[in-house]
Amino acid sequence: MASAAIPQIDAIKSAVQERYTGLATCCSPLSCGAALDKAAPARGEVFVDLGCGRGQDVIRAAGRVGPSGAAVGIDISDGMLEKARASVPPFLKNVRFIRCDLEKLELEDRFADVLTSNCTINHAPDKLAVYREIHRVLREGGRFVVSDVIAEQELPEAVRSDPEAWAACYGGAITEPEYMRAVQEAGFRRVEVLTRSDPYEKGSVMVRSLTIRGFKDHADGGES
Repeated sequence: MASAAIPQIDAIKSAVQERYTGLATCCSPLSCGAALDKAAPARGEVFVDLGCGRGQDVIRAAGRVGPSGAAVGIDISDGMLEKARASVPPFLKNVRFIRCDLEKLELEDRFADVLTSNCTINHAPDKLAVYREIHRVLREGGRFVVSDVIAEQELPEAVRSDPEAWAACYGGAITEPEYMRAVQEAGFRRVEVLTRSDPYEKGSVMVRSLTIRGFKDHADGGES
């Protein structure tokens, strides 16, 4: 896919920040799948949510992993992170939120047992870099469940070059074969499609919602 069709990264980040800061105080659902329930974080596990938004999945996960585990939310929207931090009940001590890019997670190697993301990675210009980071921060035997938006066909340049389309969850969408190739090139060998929606129109293009699950095998640990 031609890089000339991708707008400046700063323009994408600015558009995403503006949209999601505005959405932080509303109650509209922002996810495109049920990644948390499919990931099933268990007692004592370390959970990470990429694009945590208002933090509801992180808070739910914190209750599931219990005090011996931890739940971490990642986002770049100041408004969303402010809302998320304010929503944490005082009795939950195993929750934290971090502002950083998906392509450069501020987490240690082999940090997490389970990682989720809902309708967020499509915002990242470099999906391979994001999945390399996911591979790096997962422990051997760890898993991810990601719900995301994919394009039915390669998007036209007019859409790919529009930061507002990226912020609206479709300008950065890539096709399923390209998406799965990025996951596999990042080092994941066991990947499965859990759900795939029917095509629907977003802006002027056709997209789908896709939920995938992958595991970091012990044999793959050295690749991160």
